[in-house]
Amino acid sequence: MRRTKADAEATRQKILNAAERVFYAKGVSNTTLEEVAKAAGVTRGAIYWHFANKTDLFLALYDAVPLPQEDMIAREIETEASDTLAIVESATVDWLDTLAKDEQRQRILAIMLRCDYDSDMSAVLLRQKEIDERHDAVLELAFARALERGQLQVNWTPASAARALRWLMMGLCTEWLLFGRRFDLAAEGRDALKRLFASFRTTRPAESAA
Repeated sequence: MRRTKADAEATRQKILNAAERVFYAKGVSNTTLEEVAKAAGVTRGAIYWHFANKTDLFLALYDAVPLPQEDMIAREIETEASDTLAIVESATVDWLDTLAKDEQRQRILAIMLRCDYDSDMSAVLLRQKEIDERHDAVLELAFARALERGQLQVNWTPASAARALRWLMMGLCTEWLLFGRRFDLAAEGRDALKRLFASFRTTRPAESAA
């Protein structure tokens, strides 16, 4: 029977779902494609039809977890007289809220954090570097706009503000995912971001007068 495009996509998704479960349970390095195929109920050949190797399969999972809404941030910060810092803060808060509710996203991020990035997985580190650089460029542009509009404290540079935000987000997510979800990610993350963005903001005249 001839496979349709929908059939092929369904098989690909089945493989991704199986890889997510097995990688999460055993780790990427300890998992073989045979085990993924068995968990997915497909042949190993079916995996190779969709993915060149285990690294390619892992990268497909990686792409399933987008970063905070870069396109929205890039678009909204160009709005005249917009509160640029509020736009970035809202996007990062929304991303943490989504992570706290989305168990699939939690598993995929945990897999990434636990992965041993040996020579076979070096392509993943290159992809991470590309994504980080693109995301940092969007954030730096946002903070540069905030600086131009008098919204960013002059003791912060756009680059240092972008790095501080990324480090905060990475630290929050890493501790929460790898050490037993010991705190309320959405609530405490929102509070941490509020404090960080307060340090970014210039003091408004009304606030200084108070």
